Amino acid sequence: MMDAASIAVRKEHRMPAQVILEFEGVTLKEYDAINKELGIDMETGKGDWPEGLQVHAAGLNEDGHLVVTEVWDSPEHQARFLETRLGEALAKGGVTGPPSSVTWVELVAHHRPGG
Repeated sequence: MMDAASIAVRKEHRMPAQVILEFEGVTLKEYDAINKELGIDMETGKGDWPEGLQVHAAGLNEDGHLVVTEVWDSPEHQARFLETRLGEALAKGGVTGPPSSVTWVELVAHHRPGG
């Protein structure tokens, strides 16, 4: 259990937030189309990445669902991206419904080994 001083330090030095999105029925075809709409090349990692995004990873889980894991400076950065760019790109890429699962994680540690 954290003491009051530790909680105060954590609030003062806000950690990034992680989001895990799971999409049932979304294939790599839609994922590629969405990234093309966003102007991001997933093979090279180059493109028009959104402000506040620190890490993006995606893949298929054992059920064949697309799972996207991201680390953002804050949930507000992700919300702004969804409102200004991602929502439209999802629709153009063929994703018409919301993720089947959205999990936000308040990080207590975030490191880039060797960095």
